[in-house]
Amino acid sequence: MAMLDGGELLARTLKQAGVDEIFALHGGHLESLFQGCVNNQIRLTDTRHEAAAGHAADGYARTTGRLGVCVVTAGPGFANAVTAILNAQLDASPTLFIVGAPPLREAETNPLQGGFDQMAMIAPAAKWAHRVTNPERIPVLAAQAVRTATTGRPGAVVLELPVDVLHMPVDPADVWPAHGLPRGRPRPSPSPAEAARVVEFLAGAERPAIMIGGGARLSDCGEALRRFVEQAGVPVVANTRARGLLPPDHPLNAGAFATLGVAAALKGLKADRVLLLGARLGLLTGGRSPGMLGADVRLAQVDIEPEEIGRVRDVEIAVCADAGSALEAFAAAAEGRSWPDWSAWAGTLAALRHADQMMFAAADPAAPLMHPYLAGKALVEAAQAQSRDPIFVLDGGEAAGWAEYHIRAQRPGSILGHGYLGCLGIGPGMAIGAQRAFPDRRVIHVTGDGAVGFHIQEFDTMVRHGLPIVTVILNNQVWGMSIHGQDAMYGPNRRVITELADTAYDSVAAAFGCHAERVEALSELPAAMERALASGRPACLNVMVDGAPVLPATLALLGGAGGGEDEIVIPYYENIPRRRTPVGA
Repeated sequence: MAMLDGGELLARTLKQAGVDEIFALHGGHLESLFQGCVNNQIRLTDTRHEAAAGHAADGYARTTGRLGVCVVTAGPGFANAVTAILNAQLDASPTLFIVGAPPLREAETNPLQGGFDQMAMIAPAAKWAHRVTNPERIPVLAAQAVRTATTGRPGAVVLELPVDVLHMPVDPADVWPAHGLPRGRPRPSPSPAEAARVVEFLAGAERPAIMIGGGARLSDCGEALRRFVEQAGVPVVANTRARGLLPPDHPLNAGAFATLGVAAALKGLKADRVLLLGARLGLLTGGRSPGMLGADVRLAQVDIEPEEIGRVRDVEIAVCADAGSALEAFAAAAEGRSWPDWSAWAGTLAALRHADQMMFAAADPAAPLMHPYLAGKALVEAAQAQSRDPIFVLDGGEAAGWAEYHIRAQRPGSILGHGYLGCLGIGPGMAIGAQRAFPDRRVIHVTGDGAVGFHIQEFDTMVRHGLPIVTVILNNQVWGMSIHGQDAMYGPNRRVITELADTAYDSVAAAFGCHAERVEALSELPAAMERALASGRPACLNVMVDGAPVLPATLALLGGAGGGEDEIVIPYYENIPRRRTPVGA
């Protein structure tokens, strides 16, 4: 029987696991794996930076709900991919990062791209990280990597393949088979007693709400969600990842998490009982601030990872289960019961999901510089009118928010954006991953002029691979979230490294081979989007917008600008209480 090298064994295992797409950047350590991918009909999409390859795998995973795979070389290749690994891990994205390494047999010889322990560096930042030391074990360890990345709370797994292990010929009789490849994601259910407690908890509310997050999206529980909330009449709010699980016009769809805070601030109406369904407590659910979930709000929480339940604050009912299985159990437990009439409360929330229209009603469409809210509205509406079910990839501090107000997600995985890492520059890679996943859907990448600078070279990747992604740059010539936070804290005369130049990003994109235009008037934007989509090529619209308007989320992330004499205002976190007594007194 012919000998097999480690690259062939790994490629066969990945194919057996259902992988047919890999995002990579070439490195000689991985030659045998690349040949194995060709032999096993696994498509390789090569990017111009390893972080972009990692973000592409992450974008593929978020859009499809399946495993995304990235392959990068040793040393600087690995180091460049660390940001993407962190981003995927913090947002529980099912991803596998395969990294090369110098030969084991040359350890401690100061080899090329060696001299440090890659796995020791990344282990605290990944769900699982492991170095393969024997080619015979590649299939079984690769199967464990796939299983670990995709089950339980998903995450980023890193598998290191030293070059001598990957290229070593192996007798097939000595190979450990790839047992344990997942045959679907396990979906643990709540007990009947737990389900009954949650139903009673919701039924006792005056103003209930269900907050759905990434766990609900990964469970792909749209139908179960619709059945239960229609049965109970409970309104639903969603984070970016869960948008699309409930149709955008559904009467119980109350929009974003922030709707609960808006209801409290504008109407004096607070949700009194909230079910967190696959949504983690933390920054994106309002942290410890009282605006979204006040201290008097009673909580029940369903999460597949028990350690997440009760983070930040106590919950009344804790259920460790898959979001979809939990919804099915709740529906069964509630069968035949009567529910209170919450239609007025649900109607109030549904009306407030468009509160942005009130906030920006005075924005002037004829202003010399485009208001970014109106620019976001025009570009999103044009894209949704001219293409069926587009995917939006949102990047940039404030640019992402200006666009997200207007997106109507028809199915989950249609909006990709920032999470807990707050990482700028994710957009090009995620757009590439989304376009590979869904070649028949248009991908609209909305970014800021700050964020686009991180990976502008990926226009080349889009052109080489024929990916007709439309990139829209909201160009306000500043780091928007940074400068507005700086102004709020110190005043506009204390701006430090937060301003940018009027760069011709459209010319840069055109040099790579993209369709490209500069857009300076709001009235020109719909037609420019139409031309970009019709070009059938990667495209770039450099849209000049006013840098003065402040995204409301920016001020919300200041923890309350002003703060009072007893607090020190800092960006992104809780204000710091001033010490009343000296340290050590």
